[in-house]
Amino acid sequence: MDRRRFIQGVGAAAATLGFASVGAAISVARADDFDQSPKTPEYRTLVPEIFEPLPDPADHVRAIVVGSGFGASVTALRLAQSGMDVAVLERGSRWPNDPWRNIFTVDTVPDGRGFWHRTTFTGVNRIPLAFDPFGGVLDVCNYPGIDVWRAACVGGGSVVFTGVMIEPEQRFFEHVFRGVVDYREMHDVYYPRVRKMLRLSQIPDDIYNSSAFVHSRAWDEQVRAAGYTPQPIDGIWRWDVIRDELAGRSKASATVGCSDLGNSNGAKFDLNQNYLLGAEDTGRARIYPGHRVDTIAEEPGAPGRYAVAVTKLAPTGEVLRTRTLTCDMLFLAAGSLGTSELLVRARATGALPNLNEYIGEGWGSNGDVALARPLTVLDVGTQGAPSASRILDEAGAPVTLESWFIPGTTPFDIGLLGSLGIVLDDTRGRFVCDPADGRVDLLWPTGGAAGYLARAREVNDTMIGNGRAFTLSGLDADASFTAHPLGGAVIGRATDAYGRVRGYRNLYVMDGAAVPGSTGTVNPALTISALAERNIEQIIRSGG
Repeated sequence: MDRRRFIQGVGAAAATLGFASVGAAISVARADDFDQSPKTPEYRTLVPEIFEPLPDPADHVRAIVVGSGFGASVTALRLAQSGMDVAVLERGSRWPNDPWRNIFTVDTVPDGRGFWHRTTFTGVNRIPLAFDPFGGVLDVCNYPGIDVWRAACVGGGSVVFTGVMIEPEQRFFEHVFRGVVDYREMHDVYYPRVRKMLRLSQIPDDIYNSSAFVHSRAWDEQVRAAGYTPQPIDGIWRWDVIRDELAGRSKASATVGCSDLGNSNGAKFDLNQNYLLGAEDTGRARIYPGHRVDTIAEEPGAPGRYAVAVTKLAPTGEVLRTRTLTCDMLFLAAGSLGTSELLVRARATGALPNLNEYIGEGWGSNGDVALARPLTVLDVGTQGAPSASRILDEAGAPVTLESWFIPGTTPFDIGLLGSLGIVLDDTRGRFVCDPADGRVDLLWPTGGAAGYLARAREVNDTMIGNGRAFTLSGLDADASFTAHPLGGAVIGRATDAYGRVRGYRNLYVMDGAAVPGSTGTVNPALTISALAERNIEQIIRSGG
């Protein structure tokens, strides 16, 4: 089979999986139709940048990176610095920042800019919301027993998270990675490298003592009264921008409970401002928003070369173009769900038949639990989003509670304190694919969250005083979601110890899919980034 015929075949396979076919005569919205679309005139006015013509990658690129989050951005920068040409493919838009414009929607009453092509959302506050469909920044995937939140924008999770970057305790790290990754190497080399790149720091005293962080101070008082010592949290925040908000030099964003759907003024030092920027500055890496990767396959007769079927999307969801790209090296970093979906689908459909039995296995929620308890001070603040502190409890299964704002409520304190609980829990799910249509599902055990939900609630109750008397109509604890999906292509099982996918050359997993379902009672962003730094360094050094 010649190369052109093979690429056409990959496109046909994508069509049978429910995607637009590559090279076929299909009906798509032309670019000029998209430019005149009346569907979202308000978004065109608010954020005209994302409606600009999208660039197209070359037909063949030495290295393709799928995704643009923490693992992807690290990979792109280091490959580009090594002299390699890199195409970064991201399905979502590239959103700008501005101190006075409403680039992103607010968390409290969101519109379509908040969510990836859906019309309803019920968050941890249990308040159902409805809005217009659009290519917003947060993709909420509903599976039996659990909802999974993942990013859909350039910068990935760095745009839609609470900015928390914590290194796990050695004993918890080793429980999770079981000797595949050396904790001392991570602690001495790669965690510090990421901290320096992302300028991690703790909340300054003047900001902590401002009116925006009444809830943070009250949270600390409660945990001290319960016998805990609050530990300061490292974050990715730009404190100068937070000060601008407090002083009226920027529209309020992070200081009024905006974070999960983006900060319009760039208050988070997200990946667009460091790793991705650095990658582009080399002149060797280019980022391609609006490019959804549908399927991957190895080119026949060319072991170690890959065909990547791509759909080019407008922010409104119209298909602008479909095609197949090829590359010499393929780095999967589309997040735990995205990377796992591509691999599980490729194995089930025969596109990558040599993938081993561990593909799709070992998925976990990182033990995430949203918690609430009463606010016990009379002061009222404005729900600043950056997390100030955390506690660790090891009386049972290890669990941390982090001080949190209450997502999606009024920007003013409403008599509640929020916490994010993260439990060291070994519950795992797995991905499966129906080869007939290419649909990938997550199988999560029935009641899979019950154990870690109870453990997080137990610790939270020690701060309440009246135990289960505090229910707030069920708002006290929620483990029906995760914002930290991990696993599906676990390092040392689906891959070797550095992310090389077993059974294939020049195919790599560089993101949270490699992490074995948990990062040991902490948020995963720092560990994902440090692991990517470790792995890409070894891959470049060894030549593949």
